[in-house]
Amino acid sequence: MCKKWRCFLVLCFCAIVFSAEPKEVSDPDPKRWEKAIQRFEKWDSKNSFTCNAVLFVGSSSIRQWATHNYFPEFSVINRGFGGSHISDVNFYAERIVLNYKPSVIVFYAGDNDIADGKSPQRVFEDYVKFTAVVQGKLPATQIIFISNKPSLSRWSFWPLMGETNQLVKEFSAKDERLYFADAASVLLGSNGKPNTELFMEDNLHLNDKGYEAWAGVLKPIIEEALKSFDAL
Repeated sequence: MCKKWRCFLVLCFCAIVFSAEPKEVSDPDPKRWEKAIQRFEKWDSKNSFTCNAVLFVGSSSIRQWATHNYFPEFSVINRGFGGSHISDVNFYAERIVLNYKPSVIVFYAGDNDIADGKSPQRVFEDYVKFTAVVQGKLPATQIIFISNKPSLSRWSFWPLMGETNQLVKEFSAKDERLYFADAASVLLGSNGKPNTELFMEDNLHLNDKGYEAWAGVLKPIIEEALKSFDAL
């Protein structure tokens, strides 16, 4: 085979290899949520919060959850916003997390990250950054990670979300201030797929029954986390 053909084949092979490598996905611009964050701040300027509250933060699964109805026994703050990524929560952490000085943080995000092309490792690393930010300023605060949920709308991403969940679960087991809430299993039916009775028509977001299932998983974990916070 002549040198020209060998060079051509090598170039073709390299092109195939490099095109097959996953592309790095950029974080979406966090400033797209600036107005939503300002609305939180405007509300805060007219209201007060109980010290050491339970703060729910994350994406639309938190935003759409009437958390005060499901957890009346706790002092609850809800700071879920849109289809946010973990990187968005990190960007606004000072304004929607740290300023409340919560005793417990209930965190749900990562679902949108995976659907937008981020790898489980990257989603995990972003969560690690979040815990570092919180623990750097609020070392006694307990953090509960709600596992990424299975849904028919994003069923093709479920294996990647499962990898994310496993990474966070193993990480959380190494720190007594971190908790992993398996809120995925309760959403699956006997066939191993998401139970449609627990989801809205979009097959992505939870309905009241779905949130009831989540609340059943979370209540004992929140109670344990509050006890741990008080003990520190």
